[in-house]
Amino acid sequence: MPETEPIAVVLTALPVEYDAVRALLDSLDEVVLDDGTRLEQGRLSGTGWTVALAELGEGALNTAALTTRIVSALTPECLLFVGVAGGLKDDLRLGDVVVGTKVYAVHGGKQTPQGLLARPEVWHGSHRLVQAARSALRDLDGVRAHRKPIACGDVVLADDRSVLRDHIRRTYNDAYAIEMEGSGASHAAHLSGGLDALVVRGISDLADTGKSTADAEGSQELAAGQAAKVALAVLRKHAPRPRNAPGAQEEPRPGTGTGTGTGTGGDTITFQGGTYYGPVVGKITRHN
Repeated sequence: MPETEPIAVVLTALPVEYDAVRALLDSLDEVVLDDGTRLEQGRLSGTGWTVALAELGEGALNTAALTTRIVSALTPECLLFVGVAGGLKDDLRLGDVVVGTKVYAVHGGKQTPQGLLARPEVWHGSHRLVQAARSALRDLDGVRAHRKPIACGDVVLADDRSVLRDHIRRTYNDAYAIEMEGSGASHAAHLSGGLDALVVRGISDLADTGKSTADAEGSQELAAGQAAKVALAVLRKHAPRPRNAPGAQEEPRPGTGTGTGTGTGGDTITFQGGTYYGPVVGKITRHN
């Protein structure tokens, strides 16, 4: 596909999550990056997006590393992590979707004789994508969605009376769901220089002892399908940036510059890739 087409990266951890997104895309082709990471690129019908879809496996550390590689290779305009999660609030039902206004890393802290002193880290969902989600969800039938924070830790929580559940309840009280990869994807997006990123999670269990039963009854398939539906509805609202938008780089014409100055006859001042404030002093030398 042409390199100039705008790319949205959609990341998943599990096969059930990957399959749910894949079913909503058209014209898929496999792409293999130099390091062996595999994705599929397809079209989101009715939009200008090429969607690059990857299944990364579980865990925030793995997600951060692979997301960094994917972003570097594809230079996408936006990134979504889509999948399932455990619900943390009493008003949640299986199949509900939580759009992450914030993502918390819940394991940072200092253990003292007085207990664990939390040292929180947080990444906010992209304003553009959160706004697109708010708009998309107003017209999206069959989805019960919540725009709320999400907790992230390298653990599967299946006990609502555990120390970890109590720690999240006290320290991250507004978190609606818990999952394992959102902080890794969000941090990688942040380090890339402000890439628009959003975590979208379907509720497949209530983070309690009923998790295994819910999974066996198909709750992951239900939750993954609802999350995929919401994520692609967000992309339909969040249109690719116009090529002449602020910050977009255009290829210079032969004999012209990409900044301020006259480019006739091969005299070129190139500012591509940088930001300059104030006057620029230079000298033009004529060559006969």
